[in-house]
Amino acid sequence: MRLLSGRGGRTHTLQDRLVWQAASLLLAYPDDELPARLDTVDELLGHLGGPAAALLGQTVAALRAREPMAAATDYVATFDMRRHCTMYLTYWTAGDTRNRGREMVEFATAYREAGVAPPRAEAPDHLAVVLEFAATVDPEAGRRLLTEHRVPIDVLRGALADAKSPYEPTVAAVCATLPAATDQDVRRAERLAKAGPPAESVGLQPFNLTVPPRREGGAPGV
Repeated sequence: MRLLSGRGGRTHTLQDRLVWQAASLLLAYPDDELPARLDTVDELLGHLGGPAAALLGQTVAALRAREPMAAATDYVATFDMRRHCTMYLTYWTAGDTRNRGREMVEFATAYREAGVAPPRAEAPDHLAVVLEFAATVDPEAGRRLLTEHRVPIDVLRGALADAKSPYEPTVAAVCATLPAATDQDVRRAERLAKAGPPAESVGLQPFNLTVPPRREGGAPGV
């Protein structure tokens, strides 16, 4: 597995990968495996320190305090029913347009070039998928994908903050592993947060990974 040499060198990269792995587990749908995932995150936090561990720990504590059914209901209401809280990164850059299929191909291609198959049960641009890829497969390619979609991730974090969601600290921890947002990034995030993703294009061609419901009935709200 390759390691980056930038942003503080090997140690910083390893710390970022711990953040990405923990975040990918926390941002997954809270099914019956949630308690085991939270235990794994606690183990990862034992190797982290500082603000990142504190942020991720907030989400862990909030999820442990909730009944399983309540956690699942809140997850669906947050990520599936609120358009501004979608974790499908290309949904922000391309919306439900023909361009979105092309953009998702870029994710799938990055996975294949790293020697792994794109996920079958989830779209390749789902934030939790990208985080797991960056943490466990190819941190260099994963960081590139995350950095290129920094603005959608920032918009998601802001929407979660507005909703007072327990998932906001986790997304904030992910943002802290990426290069600082430029003034242009900030302005673009503000425009996206206000206007939403691009509108549907005429003649939209089908693509088998475009906003597939990860659970029956689940999809970004409109």
